[in-house]
Amino acid sequence: MSVTPPFAQKIPHLLTQHNDTRIDHYHWLRDDERTSPEVLAYLEQENHYTEQALAPLAALQDTLYQEMIARLRPDDSSVPYRKNGYWYQSRYQSGFEYALLERYRDGQPEQVELLLDGNERAEGQDYYDQGQLAVSPNQQLLAFAEDFVSRREYQIRFKRLSTGELYDEVLEHTSGNLVWANDNQTLFYVHQDPDTLLPYRVYRHTLGTPQSQDVLVYEESDPSFYTSIYKSRSTDYVVIGAWSTLTSEISLISANEPTQAVRLFLARQRGHEYEVEHYQGQFYVRSNKDGVNFGLYQTTANASSPDRWQTRVPARAEVLFESFTLFKDWLVLEERSQGLTQLRQLHHSQDLEHPISFDDPTYVTWLDVNAEADSPWLRYGYSSMTQPVTLYEVNMDTQERRELKQEYAGEQFSGADYRSERIWVRARDGEQVPVSLVYKANLFKRAANNTTNPLLIYGYGAYGASMDSDFSASRLSLLDRGFVYAIAHVRGGEELGRNWYEQGRLLSKQNSFNDFIDVTQALTAQGYGDKNRVYAAGGSAGGLLVAGVVNMAPQLYHGVVAAVPFVDVVTTMLDESLPLTTGEFDEWGNPAQAEFYHYIKSYSPYDQVQAQAYPHLLVTTGFHDSQVQYWEPAKWVAKLRELKTDDNLLLLHCDMDTGHGGKSGRFEAYHELAREYAFLLDLAKP
Repeated sequence: MSVTPPFAQKIPHLLTQHNDTRIDHYHWLRDDERTSPEVLAYLEQENHYTEQALAPLAALQDTLYQEMIARLRPDDSSVPYRKNGYWYQSRYQSGFEYALLERYRDGQPEQVELLLDGNERAEGQDYYDQGQLAVSPNQQLLAFAEDFVSRREYQIRFKRLSTGELYDEVLEHTSGNLVWANDNQTLFYVHQDPDTLLPYRVYRHTLGTPQSQDVLVYEESDPSFYTSIYKSRSTDYVVIGAWSTLTSEISLISANEPTQAVRLFLARQRGHEYEVEHYQGQFYVRSNKDGVNFGLYQTTANASSPDRWQTRVPARAEVLFESFTLFKDWLVLEERSQGLTQLRQLHHSQDLEHPISFDDPTYVTWLDVNAEADSPWLRYGYSSMTQPVTLYEVNMDTQERRELKQEYAGEQFSGADYRSERIWVRARDGEQVPVSLVYKANLFKRAANNTTNPLLIYGYGAYGASMDSDFSASRLSLLDRGFVYAIAHVRGGEELGRNWYEQGRLLSKQNSFNDFIDVTQALTAQGYGDKNRVYAAGGSAGGLLVAGVVNMAPQLYHGVVAAVPFVDVVTTMLDESLPLTTGEFDEWGNPAQAEFYHYIKSYSPYDQVQAQAYPHLLVTTGFHDSQVQYWEPAKWVAKLRELKTDDNLLLLHCDMDTGHGGKSGRFEAYHELAREYAFLLDLAKP
């Protein structure tokens, strides 16, 4: 039972750059139109091979799947939140994949109005994702975005809520980002390039007219920037944001006079990142002008020059200021210190400050939906590796706190049965890398050089995205079978502030791989896992991380799961026709420049595959993936098959109906996770 890539009869694809020639035997697997019979046949062959290889695990996979969905409440619903006189909630019906979006008038909870039925919208579709939704200011109209292909390319539709009637017009080729003007007839939305999927234009649409009559109000000319829109807290402005890795720029449109021209708030300057909110006649600006970890500033409409901004929260070296929410009397900050998120409320006019404290050694907290600025109640979420997501609200005036809901995790779940830890590992260059761990307390037997527990290490390390220590009900299926689970907070994330990110991008990217390897060695040395049963997992840029690591230190891992992995980095970053490429030059570097070309090639997993033994590998991808094209993992697996010197499993599963996010629906995604867990558990058998 094997898969043999038919590369021999193919003409090798030669790629020459900076006096360096790369020979790509598997370039033929790239099919932009996704119609090549030869490519489709090859992917089906790989899928069949994976299905055969995992067939003996079918019973285990089904057991895991049943465990996972049993930890979901069949008829679950969200906690309603209030906005403009209505309470909104989403609700699942038992046995259905998609949620119902509902609302009821304030004081009339028995008169529930159905806004949108996701099950009805998804009927007959292989894939369905409900994007952004917005109710018009007069509460009569619903605009909603939908993706039926899994390419993150959304259609926008309109519904009259009094009758349930859908309008005829459909807005195509959008990012799904939409905002109502205050006249209840005008919708602003972001258009994206149909080939590169780059969101770069903002259009004004008038309800009841064809899309061909929409008015272009903003166009981003720099392909390294992405465009998005949102409505200000005051509802006075539609805010247009142009964002790149290092620079941002904000423009404004009056939501009350939507035909007025766009007004620039502050011109972009490379290296200056800022975002803007507006409330009570004031602009609030989160900016890195005084420090890489951001400060908060206040200004009037006529004082957008940074030297005239009033400092509300100064930039600090030891604290990353991540976000904020404005209330009538309070300003609430979301901050991060030593890798942990924190919430703090500041009174606008009085010298009052209230931090919100937490007890777990490793956790995550965040600001939840707080739709009404004049409310004294602040909603926030909290989770740790032993506590399911819990929604709280606190009265900012009195500090009264109440729990609104804790996510269901199964009838038998008790957080006391599990234990979490947060440790620090010294990397080879002396930096201290935080690591979050969780395990079943009575199954974990820690003893240096004598540990019997299997260990799974997860990492990401890119884009400044922090991998927080939250709860996963599905993860219990591993913990209950003796696994120790670790998150390596490697450089490239922002867990320790902006500098932690800077140390893991561009010409410092190697730090991400080194950190993950050093964490692996430290965890086994400290008795957190059997060195012969160590596993790694990562997805997308995290897939790049683990794929790079298995080239550099394959002997450390018994098995690896690489989900939608970004592995052909040089080729992709040289191709500006692909989605995301131009917007990520500041993340990875532009290989059109020799320095970046050679550096990227030094870690690019596809380019660095060599004749050596590799761990057992399960690689997953989606045929319609818009972020990491399916051919990247397909080519990587083919090259591994050619060169690897071991007999370990090498499995590729390409879901022919999905994209970067995998299966849609409430239950379907757990089939994929059950497959991955079954793969790991079978390898980890003593």
